[in-house]
Amino acid sequence: MTYTVLARRYRSKDFDQLVGQNAIAQTLQAAVKANKVAHAYLFTGTRGVGKTSTARIFANALNNPNNAPDIHAAIMRGQDTDTIEIDAASNNSVDNARDLIANAGYRPLRGHKKVYIIDECHMLSQAAFNALLKTMEEPPEHVVFILCTTETHKVPATIQSRCQRFDFRNIPASQIAKHLADVVKGESMDADDELLHMVARLANGSMRDALSLMDRLIAAGQKRLTPDLLEDLLGLPDRAVISELIDALADSNPAAALERANALLSRGTGSETLLTTLAERLRDLMILRICGTNTELVDLHPEAREQAAEQAARFDPASLVHMIALCESVSRNAKGCSFPRALVDALIARLAMTEKIAEVSSILASIQHNPAAPPVTYPAQSSPAKKA
Repeated sequence: MTYTVLARRYRSKDFDQLVGQNAIAQTLQAAVKANKVAHAYLFTGTRGVGKTSTARIFANALNNPNNAPDIHAAIMRGQDTDTIEIDAASNNSVDNARDLIANAGYRPLRGHKKVYIIDECHMLSQAAFNALLKTMEEPPEHVVFILCTTETHKVPATIQSRCQRFDFRNIPASQIAKHLADVVKGESMDADDELLHMVARLANGSMRDALSLMDRLIAAGQKRLTPDLLEDLLGLPDRAVISELIDALADSNPAAALERANALLSRGTGSETLLTTLAERLRDLMILRICGTNTELVDLHPEAREQAAEQAARFDPASLVHMIALCESVSRNAKGCSFPRALVDALIARLAMTEKIAEVSSILASIQHNPAAPPVTYPAQSSPAKKA
């Protein structure tokens, strides 16, 4: 049998299954119940957050109030006669827009509404947008437009003003991890909780990206999905070595820090990946140090959270802020540098000496503001022996 990817098999099929978009789901449901459905909607947000799924669910609520299984299935597949899905990337000309306008005049064959879902609508040409203007402002009473886009700034203001706009937010990692746990259970597989949290964070708010990552992990054929498998599959830095690197920075031990960084780079971890991972770990420590161990601003498995909290206690919050800024600066400079390894090594040594440099800076600042302070003395250096 042909394998169907998780993102399709576990796609939301009703408002209750939408993850992370509760406010939008409740608003659309209320509009249907109160018979206050607008003639045009604009769904905007990053990829994989549920825009097209919500459009299909909304169309089903409008045209299939009794939720007949065959009609519901057709709408979810994008094959319903009264729910017309248009890919604006390949149907972006003014002629396509004119065909849409001409067909909009025909009443729906079965349902109450003829719903047009225009996906990636920002890809429409300016002429196509202009052709749609009048129809979108005063469409036939049986027509509803749903425009979906990831780039709202490319949609003309004249189009946006004719739509009810709904902004789909990135899905929190905790909600993605919870949904992934249900998916793993549905696939009759086992997965570590820490792995689910790692996949959820890597997805950056996109449920589709998270499910695509899970597809890759399942394809590896392992009986149990673990963080080690994810690291091997994606080439991520070893968590244990990263932790040892953080400890070396806390100990102000540049030699140990450089050795840990070299261990990561010698295993194939790229400089950019190392800097990104290090900055993300330092960010977690900063948040835990400032907001406390139980803060919701950090998405970590309980065991990983406990370990991170112990490491955070070893740093000063201001030092962590400074270290993150250094990582970001070196990451930008290393991209166009012919010797990125030198920059990375210099950064690691600099991070390990942050506390000492801060102490010297504070001493110099106090001297500048208090000239009467006693001068700083340095160890005497033996002068070279004079020739006889």
